[in-house]
Amino acid sequence: MTRDDRVEWLEVALTESIVILDGGMGTMIQSAGLGESDYRGERFRDFPHDLKGNNDLLTLTQPDLIASIHREYVDAGASIIETNTFNSNHPSMDDYGMEYMVSELNQEAAKLARSVAESYERPVLVAGVLGPTNRTCSISPDVNDPGARNISFKQLVETYTDATRSLLEGGADLILVETIFDT
Repeated sequence: MTRDDRVEWLEVALTESIVILDGGMGTMIQSAGLGESDYRGERFRDFPHDLKGNNDLLTLTQPDLIASIHREYVDAGASIIETNTFNSNHPSMDDYGMEYMVSELNQEAAKLARSVAESYERPVLVAGVLGPTNRTCSISPDVNDPGARNISFKQLVETYTDATRSLLEGGADLILVETIFDT
């Protein structure tokens, strides 16, 4: 099926039945009990920052784990699986010194989810996830300076444009804006 075929299937399915979206990726990752070396993998073995907690990085360092989580949800009945990209944006990845990896993380997460989706005979769509950043341009981080901002609207547009483009290039069928708190 092409992307257009999958989206058409979804439009029809939504009028005829309940379509199930997968569940939480982060909670499934937490249950795996990973340590720092698991997050690093071989590629980031000598990376100068701590990486434990960077769940999005596991798409690159533990792709079998992420694929197995996708499969668990599809096997349980989900017809839409979300990419492992909740924090794959420049501000959030900056906390790990990995802001330069945003495009790769989004594209590879979509490719991984797409490969799982295509392994099923029934239609399974991939929702490219855009999660919140760790900064806001609508509220000042400084109570003494209400006009202060730690990110601009233009920066948010740039990081979400980069992420969206990469998710679509990687094979996402649709984009899911998740838990965005910034007005």
